[in-house]
Amino acid sequence: MIRYEEENERLKDQSRCAGARADLKMCLLESDCCKIHKRTPRECLNATDGTVPSKCQALRVSFFECKRSLLDGRRRFRGPKGY
Repeated sequence: MIRYEEENERLKDQSRCAGARADLKMCLLESDCCKIHKRTPRECLNATDGTVPSKCQALRVSFFECKRSLLDGRRRFRGPKGY
């Protein structure tokens, strides 16, 4: 989850999945893939060498699910899966 320094600080991007995107981006930027190997976050998403932690992989899946839910019209009536 994103931690804000000040009380009224907000993300500039106000789309539905902006928080998930920001969490994923920060996780990737703090990973060894970006810090040590000097790759961009986009390159790290496709990396298969194990430099991206499982936490970032989980955030990637949750971001994907968020984006997919925007396209699924049935979700309005059925609710999120698993509930």
